[in-house]
Amino acid sequence: MELRTVNVHGHEIAYRAAGDHGPVVLLIHGMAGSCDTWKQAMPDLAEHTQCIAPDLIGHGRSAKPRGDYSLGAQATLLRDLLVALGHERATIVGQSLGGGIAMQFAYQYPERCERLVLVSAGGLGEEVNLILRALTAPGTEYVLPVAFQPIIRSGVETVTGWCARLGLRPAPSTVEMWRAYTSLIDSSTRTAFLHTLRSVVDLRGQRVSAADRLYLAARVPTLIIWGDEDPIIPVSHADTAHEALPGSQLVIMPGVGHFPHCEQPREFSRLVTDFIDDTEPATLTSEELAGLLVAARDAC
Repeated sequence: MELRTVNVHGHEIAYRAAGDHGPVVLLIHGMAGSCDTWKQAMPDLAEHTQCIAPDLIGHGRSAKPRGDYSLGAQATLLRDLLVALGHERATIVGQSLGGGIAMQFAYQYPERCERLVLVSAGGLGEEVNLILRALTAPGTEYVLPVAFQPIIRSGVETVTGWCARLGLRPAPSTVEMWRAYTSLIDSSTRTAFLHTLRSVVDLRGQRVSAADRLYLAARVPTLIIWGDEDPIIPVSHADTAHEALPGSQLVIMPGVGHFPHCEQPREFSRLVTDFIDDTEPATLTSEELAGLLVAARDAC
């Protein structure tokens, strides 16, 4: 899982790659995350697939330019990343924000999407954690530097080190939340985070929804994975998506929160590889997508 970089449109994009055979799987992380979130799941996935896990632009070790951080822009860059790496098509796996990007990718580039795996995905309903909503308030960018100080990171990591020596380890979900927090200590990452967050969330909740377009993915094999204790996006969104996609598969993981791939990485990897083995890749073209749109218009 060596960390690599590739230049796309003049911007350095960091990514991890693993596996040298089988179908290509693109792993898209969530808000304020990075490709490191997939490190526990990638070894098992790589036994059956070729995994590519990028840091989204504005995140992790990728470039953080002043620019467009919308779902559409992220999906376009991921399309171009796949092309730059020599891959025509992939199974698109997205967690949280990455789930919204995955659905946008399937909508914009249907001919490049073989399957969809939505993991605690955004973009399927309005409800979202209150903290994320509050962070979209005007003036937040002037308050956040106070809340994200290097001294806080140093203090917490010192205490964590003491606990580790006593054999006490934080839960995987806590580790992921801490990674997100520490990433925002960097001012350029924090700015990109706010641009990204405000493109999909406001004070009322999620402002971007794929609900009215999910029917377009009816011919794309789709797996929905959610934890029944998700504190960020309610599990009811999984049921809504499953109902809107009659051919989809739904797995609710008991005792799991917002990060199934970290909290139960081996089970997560098994679910994804079994899904890939048991389904045929979609071959939907842009013309066929247009046909579905026209049919829906006429039906209305």
